[in-house]
Amino acid sequence: MQKSLKKFLKTEKYFDLEKIINPPDEKFYRCKIIYSSKKIESVSFFPYKPKKIESFKLIESDIVYNYKFLNRSEIDSLFKRRENADEIIIVKNGKITDTSIANIAFFDGNRWITPREPLLKGTMRAKLLENKKIFLEDIYIDELKFMKKLAIMNALIGFRVVANFRVER
Repeated sequence: MQKSLKKFLKTEKYFDLEKIINPPDEKFYRCKIIYSSKKIESVSFFPYKPKKIESFKLIESDIVYNYKFLNRSEIDSLFKRRENADEIIIVKNGKITDTSIANIAFFDGNRWITPREPLLKGTMRAKLLENKKIFLEDIYIDELKFMKKLAIMNALIGFRVVANFRVER
């Protein structure tokens, strides 16, 4: 959030999220914060139910999504092209980037690798890279057949290995 404020709103304003975020109870929630350069406009909570994800559809796109935005219409449009798959894997210039909801990693038989150029450099991904649990690689479509495991990761779900994954072209 601080990076977005600096980049788009040209401000160094700091919001203490621990004071702002107060979930209604102890259940698991997704939190949405809408803010401007001057203030937090709104904080909303939505009950979170993890989706069952086993199948992925490769979707080629030149989308740019380096920061989280309120308007996700371009990602939503890509997601609608998934056909019978549970989720999409966004491909840019022949390389794997992300899913519509999370960063992605693959186990190549030796180590977990994540795309060198994701759409969004998520906080969970950054933490796992820093702790040397995952490693940066360019991952091309043709290499997917050699991958042993797939995982999705974000701040909400952590690092979740997808058992028995399928990838469709």
